Amino acid sequence: MSVRINFDEIPKKLMSSMMAVENYVNDSGFESKLLELIRFRVSQINECAYCIDMHYKEAIAAGEEPQRLYSVAAWKETPYYSDQEKSMLAWAESVSLPLLPSDQQALYNDLSRHITKQDIANFTLSVIQINSWNRLAKSFGFEAGHYQIGQH
Repeated sequence: MSVRINFDEIPKKLMSSMMAVENYVNDSGFESKLLELIRFRVSQINECAYCIDMHYKEAIAAGEEPQRLYSVAAWKETPYYSDQEKSMLAWAESVSLPLLPSDQQALYNDLSRHITKQDIANFTLSVIQINSWNRLAKSFGFEAGHYQIGQH
């Protein structure tokens, strides 16, 4: 695949808007390790190789365990995730795959046992944000494999 639009060719207002949301999400009170786990999982769902590479590396740098990352696609079948993480993974999957049948109310009820409404709103934005990044990266043809930690 060839790059269709390079980072430096992205309109500055588009990037500043995306980064404003990114900064908001990063300052919303969630641990970066958790956000990177979710970003990695959503990037898997969206089959975004560039973002999978990026968020694997960022998650490791944030202290995430490789075993939890390579197992996250099968999180329902593993003992590596807390009840809160499982609720958040389920919510992230339902937000990322809205056409698949899910009991959104049950997922919300479960998530609300672990985090506040404000946190649910901020977490939902973080899921929407990584979905947006995935779509940009795939549409623009960003090449996977060369990401270095802290390079945004």
